[in-house]
Amino acid sequence: MIAWTAMIMDLRTARIDNGWILFSMAVGAVCCTMEKGIAGMFFYAAGSSIPLILIILFGFGMLGAGDIKLFCALGGVMGTAGILKCILVSFILGAFISVLILMFSRSFCERILYFIYYIGQTVRERKVIPYRRKDISASENFHFTVPIFLSVVLYAGGVY
Repeated sequence: MIAWTAMIMDLRTARIDNGWILFSMAVGAVCCTMEKGIAGMFFYAAGSSIPLILIILFGFGMLGAGDIKLFCALGGVMGTAGILKCILVSFILGAFISVLILMFSRSFCERILYFIYYIGQTVRERKVIPYRRKDISASENFHFTVPIFLSVVLYAGGVY
């Protein structure tokens, strides 16, 4: 439910409401504590902290802050091992979706050249340059909440 609602918000408004994230985190913390007692608080804190490593990708403009906060909310409920797998599966699904988008928009070569140019420019200027184009309607920009949701569905279904 957490990932579904966040995905719908993101698809409609291109952002995830912080109120939803805070609500999800609070409910997750209460559920973990009720289920596991004091140990549940530590379980929740550890799982919700792991996704903060993704701030590096946010710094490069490759991942949105809402996506990271969503991973934090999910991580509290899934635990450290679960959220690490969820992140990995989300990135694999995101890569697959990206390739499909690039193939159907016929911009695969253009995007590969843009990526090479971006790496070169970042190395030359020795500073972080946002990777993502500001225009959300650009074909290569898609809502990462979709692969996150799909990953959570696979997790809930026992696939991983």
